[in-house]
Amino acid sequence: MQFTSEQRLDDGVLEREFTLGEIPGTLWTPGSAAPAPLILMAHNNGLPKREPRLVARARKSAAYGYAVATIDAAGCGDRPRSATDEQARADLRRAMKAGEPVDEIFESFIGPLVENAVPEWRTTLDALLSLPEIAGPVGYSGWTAVGIRLAAVEPRIAAAGFFAGGYVPHAQREEARQVTIPLLFLLQWDDEGNPRQRALDLFDAFGTKEKTLHANLGGHTGTPWFEREDGDRFFGRHLK
Repeated sequence: MQFTSEQRLDDGVLEREFTLGEIPGTLWTPGSAAPAPLILMAHNNGLPKREPRLVARARKSAAYGYAVATIDAAGCGDRPRSATDEQARADLRRAMKAGEPVDEIFESFIGPLVENAVPEWRTTLDALLSLPEIAGPVGYSGWTAVGIRLAAVEPRIAAAGFFAGGYVPHAQREEARQVTIPLLFLLQWDDEGNPRQRALDLFDAFGTKEKTLHANLGGHTGTPWFEREDGDRFFGRHLK
């Protein structure tokens, strides 16, 4: 892992850009000298790691006392996409504009994104846990499709917060039964891109005995600000 830049923010949080092979990422660590528990914060496919909403969440969580890391995994953010992925995205835009069914198109490119992204997240986790300022345990926050697979295969993930606003392929819906860690599931009740019942069915499928559903009125990007604070308290119960 090579750090390429760093800056100390007003709240004492240290923000550092890094590269790990072909993987670009950002790490935020709190001002305290004590080793901090880690939260992996994943954005939805297509968004860059510097997306303002994700950065704001990461900085607040770091100020709360966590180390927070995000990456542009394979095919995500600013990293190159295959011709197949680009065609699938074009087909998706066309189908949505025409009001046609889109589930099959989503399956064709989100499934491979998950397959490629999870190994890179695990490689990043190996590198992060070798740093003296990070002690674990580890939480995950963000994109549900990647989070389900990561929680199912990575025993170092101790708790997870999922956002229900992204398409989850059939393979990950089945894997949800293998997720047994504490879970906070955020649902926007009027999310235009994620049918409510599908999200509720997914919540029901998770195998964990400790899962909480927070549902709020509003569309895809309308998650209330207080959910960020509730999320930090959730991780505080399981990571500190």
